[in-house]
Amino acid sequence: MSQPAVYRWIKTECGRAKFADLAARPGPLAKLRLAWFVLIAALRDWPLPDQSDG
Repeated sequence: MSQPAVYRWIKTECGRAKFADLAARPGPLAKLRLAWFVLIAALRDWPLPDQSDG
């Protein structure tokens, strides 16, 4: 069984569980909330550059 492509951006298990919960909900507001969640989760899990050089 293959994983959804969005798992590239959502790294944590709790984030993936929340994604599955939100993806199962019907309606346009639910889809909007899902998109918002994916955007925020991807930004939070984005690797930051190492700040030890300065």
